Amino acid sequence: NQSNATVGAGGGWCQGLDIPNELFLALGLVSLVENLLVVAAILKNRNLHSPTYYFICCLAVSDMLVSIGNLAEMLFMLLLEHGVLVMRPSIVRHMDSVIDMLICSSVVSSLSFLGVIAVDRYITIFYALRYHSIMTLQRAVVTMASVWLASTVSSTVLITYYRSNTILLCLIGFFLFMLVLMLVLYIHMFALARHHLHSISSQQKPPTAHRGGSLKGAVTLTILLGVFFICWGPFFFHLILIVTCPTNPFCTCFFSYFNLFLILIICNSVIDPLIYAFRSQELRRTLREVVTCSW
Repeated sequence: NQSNATVGAGGGWCQGLDIPNELFLALGLVSLVENLLVVAAILKNRNLHSPTYYFICCLAVSDMLVSIGNLAEMLFMLLLEHGVLVMRPSIVRHMDSVIDMLICSSVVSSLSFLGVIAVDRYITIFYALRYHSIMTLQRAVVTMASVWLASTVSSTVLITYYRSNTILLCLIGFFLFMLVLMLVLYIHMFALARHHLHSISSQQKPPTAHRGGSLKGAVTLTILLGVFFICWGPFFFHLILIVTCPTNPFCTCFFSYFNLFLILIICNSVIDPLIYAFRSQELRRTLREVVTCSW
């Protein structure tokens, strides 16, 4: 609620960005279709019925719910503004709370599954021979159920006590934990890959494979962490400012760009399938079958 205030102090750049509703709708629809295709492909192909792809499927569902929540909120607001829907204020507030709870739950679950995927990749690399005994189907199901349950409970608490700085600090701490977790795990994985390539290149001439492999690994690492930080960072920085300096002119100026932060979160839902799903050749093949309706 604080973020929706229009700020006039500080010059023209404090007026925020006038983002058209059509952009929200377009990005939401693209994200919805993308993630729906990922879910359909994983369900269709039995070769993709493994913990790794189940986690990717859950991430796609979370991103899909982010898009559905934003689309529902946008359409609901447009219908109210144009007089198509006429409701009592109490019902409007109730509907708004339900939609906010859906968005919040999907945001928390999306962040959680990004962390789960990072842990899963870490186990795949460092405990390859024991992976199937460590990440059993039963443990994967328990992990997924725990994430969904925790996301639902936490979103309910957050929406109910959204005015409490303690709740916001918990959400900020959760984001920082996920950021540090992904940073540590992916850098450790990259360091191992670099060491492995260095060992190989030391026995072969010329050592171009080492440089090329290290560059590719660095690019992949930069993309993973860069997209995560760029898409989620501004929103959580917004929350930090709400807690630390809600009335400071700079902070209130920053609040006026809240719609831009929402656009970045929706963009993350669009980009996630490109990073975590579409890079799989098996999944791309299944996607082509789904698109051509050869179920």
